[in-house]
Formats: sequence, structure tokens, C-alpha cells
Amino acid sequence: MQKNGKSTEFFIARRITADKTHGTKLSRLTVRIATGSVAISLAVMLVAMAVTAGFQSEIRNKAVGLTGHIVLNNYDGNMSFEAAPIDIRRADIPAIMQLKGVRHAQPVATKGGIIKTDDEIQGAVLKGVDETYNPQFFNSCLTAGEMPVYTGTALSNRVMVPLRLARQLRLDTGSRFDMYFIQNPPRVRRFTVGGIYNAQLDDMVNALIVCDINHIRSLNGWSKEQASAVEVFTDDFKQMNTVAETIDDLQAFNMDDDGLRLKVQTVTDLYQFLFDWLDLLDMNVWIILVLMLLVGGFNMISGLLIMVFEKMSMIGLLKALGMRNAGVQRIFLYRAAFITLKGMAWGNFIAFTLGLLQQHFHFIALDPVTYYVDSVPVLFQPIPILLVNVFGFAGITLLLALPVLIISRISPDRTIKAE
Repeated sequence: MQKNGKSTEFFIARRITADKTHGTKLSRLTVRIATGSVAISLAVMLVAMAVTAGFQSEIRNKAVGLTGHIVLNNYDGNMSFEAAPIDIRRADIPAIMQLKGVRHAQPVATKGGIIKTDDEIQGAVLKGVDETYNPQFFNSCLTAGEMPVYTGTALSNRVMVPLRLARQLRLDTGSRFDMYFIQNPPRVRRFTVGGIYNAQLDDMVNALIVCDINHIRSLNGWSKEQASAVEVFTDDFKQMNTVAETIDDLQAFNMDDDGLRLKVQTVTDLYQFLFDWLDLLDMNVWIILVLMLLVGGFNMISGLLIMVFEKMSMIGLLKALGMRNAGVQRIFLYRAAFITLKGMAWGNFIAFTLGLLQQHFHFIALDPVTYYVDSVPVLFQPIPILLVNVFGFAGITLLLALPVLIISRISPDRTIKAE
């Protein structure tokens, strides 16, 4: 039997749903509770996913901005800031730039030293860059001044210092300071603060000063073709490992006279502790998804059971008129599906509203020393959102398939007689 092109079961379920006055106060309250439970459960799942994605995106982008997706350095196992230099020509930057998925490659150099002001002493690390360096990352976290421009011809004394170090040493743009280098013989350089940045990665960059790479070359006695490492940026983080393997294969043909080759590392290798922490967030999200699905599902089960017990006489009448158990069960599954979809609509609305408010007003603040960001980041991704909605609806529907089996035990003669 069809009604307006739709099944009888669907038509009856829709009429029951549309009748707001039908049913007891308890059943109406139960429907509201079930709807609210689904809404809150879905909202929690979506917010958890958005916050996790936001954390991963923000921190990953900062780590990549600091070192690039891939780093080529000397294969001597030295993890200090005084590593042996590499020959940039051996890295073959032009060949790397031609690889599919590579966006940029740039040489850098690092060197540790001690900053001395009138009343403060602080250890710091110079990161030397040249005219090919992409300043996008440091420009994005600039708080004062500007990123110095290094031409590669005239030696520049202007540097970028992190905000935390600037506060410790009471430095501002235009301030000058002396930096001492422990070597034989000891040397000193005077720098001028050209810009102050706040990357909120204090464990890694609280004392990282960006300078002209030629200062480090001069201090170390290196040539123009030498640097500490080459940073490589890819078009997509997901392509990083594939590009790293290609570069590693390329470096196999670029050995020095001693048969040594450059070491190829990804940003996940360099900051394994950071990415391990981000991976733990994924585990937490899965736990939240399962728990919220169970909460919403079991609340829907209780609501469906109350609806079934309330409609005992209607069930008996439908059976007496010849409707099979499967047909009656579908009526209540449709009814429950309507409630679930309504709850999911509210859940999406709540999640997106909270997310947009957080994105624009940042009302939930965090300690950047601990979390590397100053507020809870939110990133809604279309595909994960769609999957959560689809699988959330499917999961609750599967859970509801169990309680409707009680309908097969309802006898028409007893329910009609009781009525």
C-alpha cells in the first residue's frame, strides 16, 4: 500500500510526529530528552573533532614554519647548534626545487651564543638566513617592527628576536645588544633589534634569533657555499614523507669524497615529542566519539521503548488489520529516525555556533607555554563533519534495531482487550 508515493509505515510515523498533542506528558518529555541528548552528543563530537583538528593544524604549521617540512643536514649525528657545515652545492637545491610537491628550499645556519646587557645574561641561538629565505612564518607572528631584509651583499646587523627573550632582556625595536661566542678566540657581535615575533613555541624558539647568515659564516670561517642545513617546504603536509623519500634517493648520488651523504629528516622526526602528543589527541577524540554515540543511542533506546509501550493499543490494532511485525517495527524506527535527525540538526547548529564564536572572539584562552597557542583553536573540516553525521545516524539507528524487536511479542487480542 502506498500513500503519496511513500510507504504506509512512513506515513503513519510522520502523522504521529506531526501530532504535537498526542501522547502522554511523559512520552513528550521523553522525546524532548532524547532529542536533546542526540543534539548534545553530536555537538560534543563535532566540537571535539574541530578542536583537535585546530590544535593539529596550528601546531603543525608552526613547527613547519620554524624548520620546514624536510631538513637536510650533516650525517655526523651531531644534534647541537654547532653541527659541521654542509656544502649547499652538494644538497643540489635547484634539483630539489624541480621535484614534484616541493614549494621552496632555503639554506640556514645556526650558532649558539650568550647575550649580555647591562644587567642580564641569557643564552640564545642564532638562526642565519639569506636572501632566499621565505619570511612568511615570522611575518605571521610579528608583534613589533619588521622582518629584516637580507640582500646577500651588504652584511646586516638587524635581527628578529622572540617576544619572551625581548621581555627578559627589556629589548624593543631599535635596541642594541652584544652577543658573545665561546670559541678560540672568543668573539662578539653587536646586533640591532629590527623586529619582535611571538611564535608561542617557547620550548623551541624562546631564544631563537633570526640574523644574516653571513654573520655565522664569518664567525665559523665558512665559505659562501656552506650552511648548517637546507630546509625544504612541500605543497602539502601529506606529501611530506613521499617527497622526503625522493630527496633521500637524490642525495644517494651526492656523496662527498669520504663517501658521506646528507641526512634527510622530516619535521616529525625533529619534533617527535610534539607530534606524539598530537597523535594522543586523536585517541582522545575516538574515545569521545564512542562515548557520545553510546550516550545518544541509549537515550534514544529509552525514548523508543516508552513510545512503544504508549502505543500498545495502536500496535495491536495495526496487527489486527494485517500489518506484519516488520511493518510496525519500521513505523517506530521511522519515528525514532525523525527524532534523531532533529537532534542532529540542533547538534550541528550548536557545534557550529560555538566554533564560530570561538574563532572570532577567542573566549576560551589557553596558556601558550603549555599548549603552544593562546586560545582554543577550532577547525571544521567538511569531510570529517559529514562522516560523523552519517556514521552517527547509522550507529544510533543500529542501536534502535534491538528495542523494536519487542513489538513482535505484542499480541493484538490482549492489547485491544486491555484498551
